[in-house]
Amino acid sequence: MRESPYNRRPMKAIVITRQGAPVASNVQFVEDYPDPSPGPGEMLVATEAAALNQLDLWVGRGLPGLELTYPRVTGADGCGRVLEVGANVDPAWVGRRVLLNAAVPVPEPAHPERVPAPEITLIGEHSDGCLAERFVAPADNVLDIGEADPVEAAAFGLTFLTAWRMLITRARLRPGQRVLITGIGGGVSQALLAIARYVGCPTIVTSRHQSKLEQARALGADHVVLDTGGDWSREVRGITGGRGVDVVADSVGQAIHVSCIRALARGGVFVTCGCTSGPDARTDLARIFWNQLSVLGSTMGDMGEFREIVSLFQRGMLRPTIDSVHEARNGQAAFERLESSEQFGKVVVRW
Repeated sequence: MRESPYNRRPMKAIVITRQGAPVASNVQFVEDYPDPSPGPGEMLVATEAAALNQLDLWVGRGLPGLELTYPRVTGADGCGRVLEVGANVDPAWVGRRVLLNAAVPVPEPAHPERVPAPEITLIGEHSDGCLAERFVAPADNVLDIGEADPVEAAAFGLTFLTAWRMLITRARLRPGQRVLITGIGGGVSQALLAIARYVGCPTIVTSRHQSKLEQARALGADHVVLDTGGDWSREVRGITGGRGVDVVADSVGQAIHVSCIRALARGGVFVTCGCTSGPDARTDLARIFWNQLSVLGSTMGDMGEFREIVSLFQRGMLRPTIDSVHEARNGQAAFERLESSEQFGKVVVRW
């Protein structure tokens, strides 16, 4: 591969300097981070916008079982222009605006009895991510998005991919089913709301903040439930005439798990993609087996799912909610906003 003119100089980046909490206090904007270079099958992308996720905070705090070194650059949501391609990549990619799917599948032997749930590595977790002037991505993990707004595109990618897999692939959501979405302030929960509405499903959302519930109503939520720390499942059942909901889509975890299970109708589905309040949830096994409930895990999504949602984005049928946009030099403020849990929608960094 020919030498890149872009890998001869350092680049600007938002760096987590060391592990610890609060994460924002360990975040710095630097101008001398090592510039990446594309290998075979990869491309070098000039970042136009990158969005933050809870993943960035988990990486900053440290992940059990994953050895991380610092300083490091996170960021699993990135949009930008292709600067250069590595060997075995079509040069026609150069100059195109692309959107990243950060979930890179790990090749593994086929197994006839295995449920399709491929192991993945994540750009921004296992390797440097998009919170820098430039990032490297496998050519197989990007889509050309033409002249779409890069800030909106960066805010869209990972959360809508995660939400799509949760509701459509895993829970097999059908029009008319009642959907409960917890913790409506974050990007994934709002993507879940948008997808449920697109499918044609009545929605109930929860939050600890009345202001977020009011904003959720403005986005089209049919019913809202204020989470005051108790069991709110009775309120959900009241809304549904005592029946309960068909699907609960959750990323909060431990603090509200039992309420989620109790809010489900007979034959309902609980699907989770995260546990921001902790993983050690107390559950109700009697209700699970007696009501024949399904408990499902869901992580990210593959390129087939990514093409589906990006197509809907480009046709204007799904749109992200953006909380705030920060210039790269103010990267610490972006982390502070996410870590405060006060945001409503995606926190985006513009490069």
